[in-house]
Amino acid sequence: MFTPSAPILLRVAAAISAIFTAGHSAGGLRQWSPMGDSDVMRQMAEIHFGVMGVERSYLDLYLGFGWSISVAMVLQTILLWLLAPLSSTNPALARPMIAAFIIASIVSAVIAWRFIFPLPALFSLALLIPLVWAYLQTR
Repeated sequence: MFTPSAPILLRVAAAISAIFTAGHSAGGLRQWSPMGDSDVMRQMAEIHFGVMGVERSYLDLYLGFGWSISVAMVLQTILLWLLAPLSSTNPALARPMIAAFIIASIVSAVIAWRFIFPLPALFSLALLIPLVWAYLQTR
């Protein structure tokens, strides 16, 4: 039976992360909302306020936070890709980094399930599978 190595599993995790990132970012391109165009979205765009010397709307903040998360997700994807070869050359060094990604994926899944909606939680759980498997492979 074929058992994938830690580098392969980390590259799979990077691919899942890339798909997750693309989906998350695509929503920002369309100012996506699960309820579509609504009074809430219109109010978010219309209500402006001053903060730290600039004028912003709630929609600006919503989109800005979303794009900031996309940047962090791109970073996650790149780091998982770069971690793959390290997991075979220096598993002892890679293991704590893989563990950090595992913890972040679990926390992200809980936050998404509780405050957002199931799809991001499911992507976080999908990411968790190759990460845990890679962690076990580096023992």
